[in-house]
Amino acid sequence: MTLWMVRAGSRGEQEQEALDNDIVTIRWNEIPSLTDFETREELKAYFEEIAPNKKKRAIANEAGQLWSFYMKIQRDDLVALPLKTQSAIAIGKITEDYEYVTDMGEDIHHIRKVEWIRKDIPRTDFPQDILYSLGAYMTVCRIQRNNAEARVRSIVYAGQDLPGEIDEDEILAEETIDIVEVATDQIRRYIDENIKGHDLTRLVEAIIQAKGYATQRAEPGPDGGVDILAGSGAFGFTSPKLCVQVKSGSSPVDVIVLRNLQGSIQTFNAEQGLLVSWSGFNRKVIREARRSFFTIRLWDSGNLIQEIQKHYTDFPESLKAELPLQRIWALVPEDQ
Repeated sequence: MTLWMVRAGSRGEQEQEALDNDIVTIRWNEIPSLTDFETREELKAYFEEIAPNKKKRAIANEAGQLWSFYMKIQRDDLVALPLKTQSAIAIGKITEDYEYVTDMGEDIHHIRKVEWIRKDIPRTDFPQDILYSLGAYMTVCRIQRNNAEARVRSIVYAGQDLPGEIDEDEILAEETIDIVEVATDQIRRYIDENIKGHDLTRLVEAIIQAKGYATQRAEPGPDGGVDILAGSGAFGFTSPKLCVQVKSGSSPVDVIVLRNLQGSIQTFNAEQGLLVSWSGFNRKVIREARRSFFTIRLWDSGNLIQEIQKHYTDFPESLKAELPLQRIWALVPEDQ
């Protein structure tokens, strides 16, 4: 039994359809049904015909990924879908052979049916070396280093990683990775280990202040459903006026937390709310929050890290000392 990663678009374009329809799907919509090809070489030759200017290495790479999706992935294999719209990973089990479909929209043709085991496992539940492998710059990729399949199965079903030594040489031998995703996971891990509870609330407050709000932060202890009150203007008297709730727990928050924030907005005569959950949100929260688009925003760890990167230079020096970051430039790999 094998563990695979299958992405749903470089920006998560097919992510919602995959989760809603119990499938994994890939791009390459210009390619007809893979059942038309008897060998990987036939598929590669077709690529060369429709993309004569593409480099041979890129053609071999793409043909190999498609062939893996078609022939190498087997029923009962585990599949990981790193989500782009949430800081989470969906894990499922392949239930059917490859299919080519035309009834799921113009962007979905190549599919494998999946039984999703969990759709919203926080990235912080996975050890760094597994996240490193899931950061490979590929759409379809077998994840196998450091006993990955057994360890992911243990995380999903038992809620914990398996003990054992990590082979650093195997980690470093990984092929081209998404360094932005890997760097984000490293920052996420550091915050998860060093900035928790009320300290996470201080971090969120620093971001809100950098956006130009005057704030009042609740002291540690019962907060009446609101961790931070924020308003525009020098004294915070100007609209918009915000209620902010920050959750640093290890599980995605449920819809009760969202509804409590909606009540707090009314109680404090605010106009809008921000719900920050380090471990993300279950899908019911996401669906219900969509109906409150004009009054409430959701931030998970990924959103929070994006805001940190955007406003880091405006943070007080004491906070920078707690969270030491440095901006770098990196070259995007070819053919990505």
